[in-house]
Amino acid sequence: MSSALSLKNAAGVGGLADWGPVTAPIEGLSTTSGRVLYKGAHGSPECGIWVCTPGIWRCVVNRDEFCHFLAGSCTYLSDSGEEIEIEPGTIAFFPAGWSGTCRVQAAVRKVYMIR
Repeated sequence: MSSALSLKNAAGVGGLADWGPVTAPIEGLSTTSGRVLYKGAHGSPECGIWVCTPGIWRCVVNRDEFCHFLAGSCTYLSDSGEEIEIEPGTIAFFPAGWSGTCRVQAAVRKVYMIR
């Protein structure tokens, strides 16, 4: 049987690894960092903390992702025209296949789970 996992103060936890720049920048150079808290067999599911600095970049979601944003602000604009405004406290679900752009105005921090 697996044990439960918990993390206090996810908004302020340190020790994040440098995950490098986003892969499809449009404007600016957003860089990412994070910490994987759990990764299942074959990489799925995965949960952790993710941080991204300001910039605009192309976003393509390959696997279902649930997010709870803890800090910062950004706007996701889907290829179909749907706009999602993110601020601290926002939760969002991006289904596999979602694509669009992400404009990070102030560095964002989220906890996420992908499957």
